Amino acid sequence: MLLADLAAASLAVASTPARSQKVELLAAALRQAEPAEVPVVVAYLSGDLRQRRTGVGWKSLRELPPPAPEPSLEVLDVDGAFESIARCAGAGSQAERARRIGALFERATAPEQRLLAALVSGELRQGALESLVADAAARAAGVPVADLRRAAMLCGALAPAAVAALQDGAAALADFRLEVLRPLQPMLASPATSIDDAFARVCPAAVEWKVDGVRVQVHRLGDVVRVFTRTLDDITDRLPEVVSVVRALDADALVLDGEVVALDASGRPQPFQVTSSRVATHGGAAGEPLTAWFFDLLHRDGEDLLGRPGADRAAALDALLPAALRVPRIVTDDPAAAAAFAADALARGHEGVVVKSLDATYDAGRRGVGWLKVKPRHTLDLVVLAAEWGHGRRHGWLSNLHLGAVDPVSGGHVMLGKTFKGLTDEMLRWQTRRLLDLAETPSAPGGNAGLVVHVRPELVVEVAFDGVQTSPRYPGGVALRFARVLRFREDKTAAEADTIDTVRAIRDASGQPTGSPPT
Repeated sequence: MLLADLAAASLAVASTPARSQKVELLAAALRQAEPAEVPVVVAYLSGDLRQRRTGVGWKSLRELPPPAPEPSLEVLDVDGAFESIARCAGAGSQAERARRIGALFERATAPEQRLLAALVSGELRQGALESLVADAAARAAGVPVADLRRAAMLCGALAPAAVAALQDGAAALADFRLEVLRPLQPMLASPATSIDDAFARVCPAAVEWKVDGVRVQVHRLGDVVRVFTRTLDDITDRLPEVVSVVRALDADALVLDGEVVALDASGRPQPFQVTSSRVATHGGAAGEPLTAWFFDLLHRDGEDLLGRPGADRAAALDALLPAALRVPRIVTDDPAAAAAFAADALARGHEGVVVKSLDATYDAGRRGVGWLKVKPRHTLDLVVLAAEWGHGRRHGWLSNLHLGAVDPVSGGHVMLGKTFKGLTDEMLRWQTRRLLDLAETPSAPGGNAGLVVHVRPELVVEVAFDGVQTSPRYPGGVALRFARVLRFREDKTAAEADTIDTVRAIRDASGQPTGSPPT
């Protein structure tokens, strides 16, 4: 299959807002693929590279060769090229990666270059996430989408299930089973605006602390224990305390779902970056100790519990684990009781709560109404300091915004981070025109993807975010977590934007460590 066919399909998908049309376009692309190509095609249509880490950043893509006049790249050629790039290591590897990237892009036409750049950056904005590609794979194979999703959940990836369905149909999907020591896709929670909103959709319900930790899936078979992240990476060697805890349980085969979190001496969660840094560090026994809290049991001693109601899985978890290893929860049909429980969770330093249906099965890899997360939303009015030309679907628009807070001492602005989240097409068009008017130096419309356009600090934007964390990356010493644009505030001047003191106060109120900002 030519990469050009995939680039054309991606452009067509991006050009239609209708989900049904997106699915049919994606299904048509999958039907063109040979069996060996399906894993690559599924990944690319989902906006991913199969090689999750290639060592290639946007700096490598700023000076690309002219596009090829005619398409010649096959999708397997491209996958092989990225595989060789990902394997580059040692002295001179950066230069060698750049050379190989240049050689790949030299063979790509202009539409193919845009697709490749978007895949490298993880910003393929075509409205086709993996869930949509799963629907398309089911349609292309003529199998029930629920069967394909279940198979993908059990093997931990969509591609093997899609290959099986396209080759051998529904019968092949029935052969997929939960295998202890092989990770499966985790169930996800959808957002709810409030406790009342959640209980309007799920009642009665279990209400659990939403812990600001790292999601883990822990498997045990005999004395062998494996710990996986929500992205299914094996981090067993980094969490020996979790291995010890699970190995001591009264069972031979287990699959547990939960969180690990770093707690301080009083039992309050430490900042998320403390937990994530510890999880990312090899040789974890000498690092910050982590506490494991589990909230679901998916398998025990030969019995799969995935299809059992939430209440049954909770009862099985309670029978297996002591209270110290379980995420605190209540079961209630009273929103007031749930709100009081949520307030207590927040007072203890946690993110909020998750409201769970007592009847819901474990529906991995999807966000439905079975689990609803409720957490307070912070907002700030910040100043746009710069923006970057977009790529993929956002090619030709100024997209990624650089956000700053007012420094009340100097009157200048302090960089807090970047975001492209929350921007609709209409907002992108408007902000491109507005920011070009504010550009400090002329910038031609549709500039090179990733190129930064610095602007006069006049435009105020309201952003929502999940929290503030200490960060050595920015001069103010803090950064926003998961910032997303809500609206532009042309009714406010830049002088009326929020200050860095306000941002730090939010950080301090959440228990983040204080101290002098990095230089």
